[in-house]
Amino acid sequence: MADAETLAVYAKRAQDYADRFTDDGPNTHLNAFMDALPKGARVLDLGCGPGRATRAMLDSGLRVDAWDASPEFARVAQEMNGVTVTLASFDDLAAETAYDGIYANFSLLHAPKAEMPGHLARIARALTPGGLFHIGTKTGSGEKRDKLGRFYAYYTEEELTGLLEGAGLAITYRRTGEEPGLDGTVAPWIILHARKT
Repeated sequence: MADAETLAVYAKRAQDYADRFTDDGPNTHLNAFMDALPKGARVLDLGCGPGRATRAMLDSGLRVDAWDASPEFARVAQEMNGVTVTLASFDDLAAETAYDGIYANFSLLHAPKAEMPGHLARIARALTPGGLFHIGTKTGSGEKRDKLGRFYAYYTEEELTGLLEGAGLAITYRRTGEEPGLDGTVAPWIILHARKT
């Protein structure tokens, strides 16, 4: 179940978020994800936000399903990027061997840590053999709300790697950095790609 307080923040700030985060930096990790997929691959953008990555993947020839739990993000994705979004939460993923890639870029960090193993199990089940999973999350420890009231779960690299490997996913790509978020706080992050083994 999506966190109501986090959704309320995005309800108010969806357009602000879309205007502020316009290009995902140089898109290095998104390009790496797309380049590692077969031509015409089927992808799930899980927690697509304003739909920029979805749009880029569609433009590259991938077949993309876009999901988000926020109706306001769904509206912005349609208006700004021409992306049709299915209103759904992480718990709704019930597909089996359906996706060549699943892209969860700074979305699963809003799920409680106790729920992450279950989410990763559903993701692994939804991937085709050798399918690729992208996860971006803030690094740290514990759980807390930011200055805007959004819920965050923080992971160390070792913790996240262990969770992915426990779900049968082998790490193939790693990138770290830091940047200010919507609340203005500079935070470190990690992006990992992992293949279903």
